[in-house]
Amino acid sequence: MKKINFLFSLLILTGLISGTALKAAEDPKTLEIGASAPSFSLPGVDGKTYTLESFKAGKILVIIFTANHCPTAQAYEDRVMKLYQEYHSKGVEFVMISPNNPMAVCLEEIGYSDLGDSFDEMKIRAKDKKYPMPYLYDGDKQETAIAYGPTTTPHVFIFDNQRKLRFCGRIDEMENPYEKATQPDTKNAIAALLEGKPVPVEKTKTFGCSIKWASKVEWRTKLDADWKNKPVEVTNADINSIKEIMANKSGKYRLINMWATWCGPCVIEFPEFVTMQRMYGARNFEFVSISTDGLKKKDKVLEFLREKNAATKNYIYTSDDKYPLIEAVDKNWPGALPYTILVAPGGEIVYSHQGVIDVLELKKEIMKKIGRFFADDK
Repeated sequence: MKKINFLFSLLILTGLISGTALKAAEDPKTLEIGASAPSFSLPGVDGKTYTLESFKAGKILVIIFTANHCPTAQAYEDRVMKLYQEYHSKGVEFVMISPNNPMAVCLEEIGYSDLGDSFDEMKIRAKDKKYPMPYLYDGDKQETAIAYGPTTTPHVFIFDNQRKLRFCGRIDEMENPYEKATQPDTKNAIAALLEGKPVPVEKTKTFGCSIKWASKVEWRTKLDADWKNKPVEVTNADINSIKEIMANKSGKYRLINMWATWCGPCVIEFPEFVTMQRMYGARNFEFVSISTDGLKKKDKVLEFLREKNAATKNYIYTSDDKYPLIEAVDKNWPGALPYTILVAPGGEIVYSHQGVIDVLELKKEIMKKIGRFFADDK
């Protein structure tokens, strides 16, 4: 306990956690129905700063706390935009706020996304999804999140024309985006307010990812340390072993990187693969590295892998003749390093790239295969 308190004190002194955000470790109280909307001033991904007054023209204000990395939030993205398309022209203002401190999001929590919760990554998500409403960042001080008290992402707060809270809760009851919802609570609340009627259901529970308060940085610190303590090994692989790796009977999507310690681009990009293993390794995914250095440099290979904390499946090709290796890996591979492929269960190559990878592009390819939602898990 003393060590944890010391860590928090150090983070406060260095400015990584504000005193206000630290209080959120106790989970702030959710705003009560009838309460006035707390004021805020937050940066948007479009470069503008938004306040509560920025939305004063709206008959109704819908504030949705959401997050890039959360699979539940992603499952609701399209439904949120449909609500915007249906009601914005009728005088309903929509704003999305990301409450999460990005440093409190563990790599292991980003298994359903190509993006974390930093402000720069929010800009990418907004561009990818073509968000029509403002997307605001509250991750540093988290003062807005503390004032409103969301418990999950997503969490909806709907205010009337006097900016009194009239609904607080879920979008609907169906987290699975492939199934039809039958209890559209947010939509019902908006429709009722526009008609001057009482909201049929004022408050519901919410399901989704917990808010990543800055005080949860300790969890990321612990997981980072745990990963560094994992054993790192490299296994000899002859041509038959390589063919078996390529056949991929693991039942998972297998990301394979051909590399060598003498290859500058290989060395530069390698840590990204370790990150992907941490992000997606608990799902239908695994990373495999195959070194082409040769057995005489096995010690050097192992030293490099340990330096990069590569607690992954690592192999070193045992023969000095690289041409059978090239043919066994991919007949379309010219032979230059680095070379990266994504192999589906059963051995089909569904992605290949020679040279340094585009990290975001590759993550998006992985998402296409293993999915962004809980419903995608097999």
